[in-house]
Amino acid sequence: MTIDERARELTPPTTPALRLRGISKRYGPVVASDGVDLDVHHGEIHGLLGENGAGKSTLMKILLGLVKRDSGTILRGEEPADITSPQEAVALGIGMVHQHFSLIDALTVWENVILGDTGKIDRTAACRQVEEVSRRYGLPIDPLARVDRLSAGERQRVELIKCLRRDPSVLILDEPTSVLTQAESAELFTVLRQVVRTEDRAVILISHKLAEITAATDRVTVLRKGRVVFHSETSATTPQELARQMVGRDVSLRAEGAALGLLPVDGGRPADTGTAPDTALDTAPDIETGTAPDTETGTASPAPGVVPALRLRDLTVTVDGVTALSDLSLDIAPGEILGLYGVEGNGQSVLGDLLSGLVLPTSGTVEVGGRPVELDRPGALHRAGLGIIPEDRHSSGVVLDMSIAENLVMKSLGDVSGRGFISRRKMYGIARRLAAEFNIVAPSMDTPVRSLSGGNQQRVVLARELSAGPSVLVAAQPTHGLDVGAIEDMYQRLQDAASGGVAVLLISTELEEVMALASRIAVICSGRITGVLPTGEATAERLGMLVGGVAA
Repeated sequence: MTIDERARELTPPTTPALRLRGISKRYGPVVASDGVDLDVHHGEIHGLLGENGAGKSTLMKILLGLVKRDSGTILRGEEPADITSPQEAVALGIGMVHQHFSLIDALTVWENVILGDTGKIDRTAACRQVEEVSRRYGLPIDPLARVDRLSAGERQRVELIKCLRRDPSVLILDEPTSVLTQAESAELFTVLRQVVRTEDRAVILISHKLAEITAATDRVTVLRKGRVVFHSETSATTPQELARQMVGRDVSLRAEGAALGLLPVDGGRPADTGTAPDTALDTAPDIETGTAPDTETGTASPAPGVVPALRLRDLTVTVDGVTALSDLSLDIAPGEILGLYGVEGNGQSVLGDLLSGLVLPTSGTVEVGGRPVELDRPGALHRAGLGIIPEDRHSSGVVLDMSIAENLVMKSLGDVSGRGFISRRKMYGIARRLAAEFNIVAPSMDTPVRSLSGGNQQRVVLARELSAGPSVLVAAQPTHGLDVGAIEDMYQRLQDAASGGVAVLLISTELEEVMALASRIAVICSGRITGVLPTGEATAERLGMLVGGVAA
């Protein structure tokens, strides 16, 4: 049976809310979309899976009128739809929540939500609308809060509210939970499923998390290299089959379960997936890193003779009169991966900004290799040997309109310049070497970073930071929005860095991620470290208590 025949067999005998037939799009020799057929029905959540570069984004941009298709037809109900602009998509009842934020930092939540409206602006009515949508969908947010003071998870809520306020009958969600906690994700999907059923909406859910897809969707379609390679009722397939269709090969779910979002935590161990154990993840990580955890104080004391690669002492940060970090202390030994875990909005972003040199502490110190860092001096952390993968690569990790080569050398201009001029020969030499070493796929080193997939953009950041030879690497939410292949690669790079003696601070809201990579887990709540546990002793119950601010 062909894919088209199977798709027709699975299609319910009702008119789809949205029907795509033979959608194709080329960019020169690259085929981004290759004759894609897709039906999405009212009252269902349709999962769309595929690695970065599989064609998901191109297909959605065509639906939104951001990209013109080369061939194929779009039907909205029974009527053909020639969507040439986002305004036409909105008029047809199609809305999308994008993975990357499109908010204006200097404006408040309600001002961002009403952007694009015409006519008289009524602040009170707008705030009331935000509160109503927020309450209806379980997305709490203060309509008067400025966006630049919100956490990544809170910004995602604003994006969702902004779209849902327009009451779309076809809703596209692009990695909606990439910056949400597990509890927030579960709550979102509970509300979403209720709304889909009671209000007869159609939803396309784009995600790389197979556990999310299998739990939340009714049907699922897999794209690979621009083509539909698999289509099924979700209940009739398995995570193993979906993983195989995504990457084109068999996948060991135990070895790659964290990347696929399939490792629930039970007693500090990944759950049994029915596959042969992989020793890299089947045993508790080695915790002989030269530190001794102290779960009462939330610090870690260096073993005798071991100087911490990174020591944070009594860090307090106050933003607009609000204490974001409070007497935070942590030690990380050379060669250790320490996971910092907690609910989004509890100070992780502020700590990342502090270690990026973007925020100064009210009090406290940072030491790298036993030497205090003068945080008020620009570039001091980088010169001290600290590299960072920031939480939002678009806003602070790369310069999107600069080339790959320029992004790769921007922190090491001394290596490619002399007498005030940059040697393009040296710059391209370094860029080509790093691109080969870190598997950065692009037509040329002159390609703007904006045009790269999320995985390749993150590899650019990682290559630049690791090529500087840091003694400490801070990785803040390093796999948000990446597919399974890119996540696997990121995990291996972080493990290789630690094996080479680099101290890694992994800041993540993904519990599977910290369980898979870290030797110790520090839990943060309300800007404080509430406890530090060896990973082998970290159970869901103990971590849950610490996340709630209760000693475990």
